Amino acid sequence: MKVQTKVFLAHDLSLALNAAARRMKRSKSEIAQAAIASYLSPDGNEATEAALVRRLDRISRTLERLERDVTISNEATALFVKAWLTATPSLGAGDQKAQTAKGQERYAGFLEALSRRLASGKLLRVEVLEEGGPAEGET
Repeated sequence: MKVQTKVFLAHDLSLALNAAARRMKRSKSEIAQAAIASYLSPDGNEATEAALVRRLDRISRTLERLERDVTISNEATALFVKAWLTATPSLGAGDQKAQTAKGQERYAGFLEALSRRLASGKLLRVEVLEEGGPAEGET
């Protein structure tokens, strides 16, 4: 048994309801009844919670990948600095200018190589994983 109920809608909501009824080829009553049932349904909260949990899980996985990538970057930088400090001999006073010039040249080369690498899209983390690191999702 259906009961007639009178409701008042904002003008823009009424226009949207009319447009939806024409587009879906349904009566305004059918659309309003479905919307009210959905709104009052106890499952509505559960569906919202499930969607929220899925989004949070996706964010957690993204953060885990980001943490892994930052760890790889930090370790690579630390290993490089350690190797550089170990292998670089101390400079004599006369060699200081020449070494400074060579250092600036190498730094410019480093920046150029870094720019090319970032532009190519080939990242260190991909190489690390390809060369025998744990597969995506394994830790």
